[in-house]
Amino acid sequence: MRRTVLITGASAGIGAALARVYADHGWDLILTARREGPLQTLAAELSAKGATATVVPEDLSDPDAPERLIDAVASRGLTVDGLVNNAGFSRVTGFLDTELSAHRAMIQVMLTAPVELSRLFLPGMIERGFGRVLNVASLAGQMPATGGDTLYGPIKSFLIKASQGLHLETQGTGVHVTVLNPGYTLTEFHDVNGSRDQVSSAYPAWMWMDAARVARIGHDACEANRPSVTPGVMNNVMAGLARFLPDGLALRMVANHAKRLDRI
Repeated sequence: MRRTVLITGASAGIGAALARVYADHGWDLILTARREGPLQTLAAELSAKGATATVVPEDLSDPDAPERLIDAVASRGLTVDGLVNNAGFSRVTGFLDTELSAHRAMIQVMLTAPVELSRLFLPGMIERGFGRVLNVASLAGQMPATGGDTLYGPIKSFLIKASQGLHLETQGTGVHVTVLNPGYTLTEFHDVNGSRDQVSSAYPAWMWMDAARVARIGHDACEANRPSVTPGVMNNVMAGLARFLPDGLALRMVANHAKRLDRI
């Protein structure tokens, strides 16, 4: 029996890498993001490998988008057995130098939409006795918040905690809920938010991971029903330091990070 996974933010980066991993494991796919062109290109690639890939362009910064997505799935006669909440959004211009509309969009895309999509699709998964929810958070959610991208870390912290709660609530139902916390990953994300040159020069190459490896780790952790996974030894070391260092020292550590990136 083939299963179908809905992946948000699937047009590039970790989202596209996850689509390839799920296709390799026999899943059909529903791909959604704002840009239809890259989705169609990815769908053609996956179809050539034998997967069925359905493209549903959608802008999750629109509060009505989650409801439209579930309607689009139903109208096509599809069933969502897996949900990957990966859509990203970032502003690194500082809290006060960022328009309020951008803050609203960021919260809608990265916090509200994953909550609503999970609430919309989880009941069907539980009723059928099978489901997978993989929420893509970030190492930033395990660290003290930084300046410049002030809301990013707190939003990812919320997603980590919410995912852990859902993991507990779905025990014994056949539904697995896992949160994936990537560190520095080579994707188009930093090109989109304009920070490519800054982040590339701030940290050595060995700190970076490629999206395909991160995607495999996330998929495997969700299949194993692990509540949370942080890829990479160094990322786990950094997360551990953030947990055990005194608050003042940890905050100075991330402040130095923000200064290296010219965000504060």
